[in-house]
Parts: sequence; structure tokens; C-alpha cells
Amino acid sequence: MDQTIQDFEAAIAELDTIVRKLEEGDLSLEASLQLYERGVHLSRFCHARLEEAERRIEVLNERGELKPAPAGLGDAAGDDRTR
Repeated sequence: MDQTIQDFEAAIAELDTIVRKLEEGDLSLEASLQLYERGVHLSRFCHARLEEAERRIEVLNERGELKPAPAGLGDAAGDDRTR
């Protein structure tokens, strides 16, 4: 995983900034490609985190009770389960 991505919220905020910069169209082709590449990476990260959250919800719904998420869910992103 990319260590420069802090968490889901930070990734969404950075992705929003990238989209705005690309929409302005004032960048060189190379700069635009670099931002686009970073945006794809952020988008994939966010998609993966949303899929993990969906799996956790499915576990809760199937069992009707709160159970620890399967090992590995949330570990990579510094999941704080005390919230």
C-alpha cells in the first residue's frame, strides 16, 4: 500500500483537489498525466476501503451481532476501532 495515503478521508480530499486542478486545464500534459495517475491510485484505494467496509457490514447483518472484523480488514489503513 502507498504509505503517502493517510486514510479514506484524506484520499477523498486529495482526489477532489486533483479533479479540480485537472478541470481547470492549466497544466502541462506531463503534469496532467501525473495527477491523473495519482488520482487513479487514490480512487483504487478508496474503492478498496469501501469494499472492506461493505464486507464488515455484511458480517454484522448476517450474524445480527457485533463481531470483530476478519483479520486484515482495516489493518493497512490504521483502523481505529475505538471510535
